[in-house]
Amino acid sequence: MKLPHRRAFLAEVGQGMMVATIGYGTALELGLTPAMAADVPSRISFGPRESLVALMQETPIERLLPSLADQLRRGTSLRELVAAATLANARAFGGEDYIGFHTFMALAPALHMSEQLPEPMRALPVLKVLYRNTDRIQARGVAQKDTLHPIEAGAETDPTAERIRDAVRNKDLAQAERLLAAAAGRSPQEAYDDLLPVVADGVEVHRTVLAYRAWDLLDLVGREHALTMLRQSLHYCVDSCKPSYNERFASLRDLIPKLLDQYRLVEREPGTRVAEDGWLASMSQTLLTSTPDQAADAIAAALAEGMSADSVADAVALVANQFVLRDPGRSARNAQANKPVGSVHGDSIGVHASDSVNAWRNIARVSNRKNSVVSLMLSGWQVASDRAFVPELTNGQSQPAPEQVEKIKSRDQASLMAQLDDAIRQQDQARACAVVHLYGEQNYPAADVQHLLLRYAISEDGALHAEKYYHTTTEEFARARPAFRWGQLTALARVTASEYGQPAPGMAEAKRLLNV
Repeated sequence: MKLPHRRAFLAEVGQGMMVATIGYGTALELGLTPAMAADVPSRISFGPRESLVALMQETPIERLLPSLADQLRRGTSLRELVAAATLANARAFGGEDYIGFHTFMALAPALHMSEQLPEPMRALPVLKVLYRNTDRIQARGVAQKDTLHPIEAGAETDPTAERIRDAVRNKDLAQAERLLAAAAGRSPQEAYDDLLPVVADGVEVHRTVLAYRAWDLLDLVGREHALTMLRQSLHYCVDSCKPSYNERFASLRDLIPKLLDQYRLVEREPGTRVAEDGWLASMSQTLLTSTPDQAADAIAAALAEGMSADSVADAVALVANQFVLRDPGRSARNAQANKPVGSVHGDSIGVHASDSVNAWRNIARVSNRKNSVVSLMLSGWQVASDRAFVPELTNGQSQPAPEQVEKIKSRDQASLMAQLDDAIRQQDQARACAVVHLYGEQNYPAADVQHLLLRYAISEDGALHAEKYYHTTTEEFARARPAFRWGQLTALARVTASEYGQPAPGMAEAKRLLNV
């Protein structure tokens, strides 16, 4: 078959040269992209952002930071850079790459971190994560090999949550995506509410946080991209839907409908009772010693008694926070080059649990009534399940130990700040915890501690989790009661001391380009 004239022209020039020369945005506007080889699917287009998205996917890593610095000088905002990187990540990885989806989950936290910095330094946390994003895309060789491609909703008239969930269980990704596309055609909210039962079909950190971050980022990229954002969760869930996974969560899939019926949670009006400190302490202890099923039941009962969703989430967050403070540290068997023996940063049980609970709390806030109560029950089920992997989490010593606190002799604000900085640089987790604990007892301004910890969350690599965990702990600190909030910053200080000594790739160059 004879090629159309324009296609013949592109074949002669070479599709790679043409796209590299004019950019995907211009190529799309000119209608040139169909000229690619017939066996290459057409590309999702992001309209006016396409050229910037393509820059994130296709720029060689050694040229990325100078290119981004040039964009900033031209007036491109950090929000626009993060939005473009978000879309590039979704299109390239589609929720199927470990480093890729961790980077996706770090994008919004990096932008929030930038807002806490003075103007000259504001771009640093964003450039750190954008560097990681493009570096992974380039390393995977997927600059021209997208995971997500355009799909059509088809003629689906009843894209219920159950049908999407069943398609995922059957590993029928094409059907699941068609159904989700049909729901997204009606509204992003309906698509999200139909996606969440898939997320709830198995409980682990990546499944949960990826789904929430996809929704959270819609305010940045625009709701017209809801389908692209949410499809990542379908890809992740289909990929993880293996026989062992289904077996692990079979009892949970039976438990949740049973609790919904037993306590009539969907029919009830959301509770408004605000828990007292004593109730929070008691409930967190219950969750800390319960089986997963018992923990879900305890939360269902609390909701049925009229306890507010925020109060329930506060109790679960206390448990996850204790996981960080009681963690015995990474064993020799689990140690890696960037996560040595005794470390608690990266994918530690406490960091994962804290990020999960924060995501479940936020999912409960933005979803329909059924998904909201299910999310809260699952948050309790998950922390109880996580605890089983590390027996010390139930009765172990919580940091800081009394003897560590007694070692801190000078307790004025300036001295405590200097001691915290030194403890981090010495990777002394116990001393860092003791200093922040004492700082909180003296009612000194939290902002100073947060700013110091922020500096290291930016400068250090953090094994993919620094940005997420910094955002989790500072958000939970802001929400928590005075009696409990300093546990969050104490845990963050421990993780910060743990991760020190592994500088973030690209950070030295970013500082040079920004003259900071």
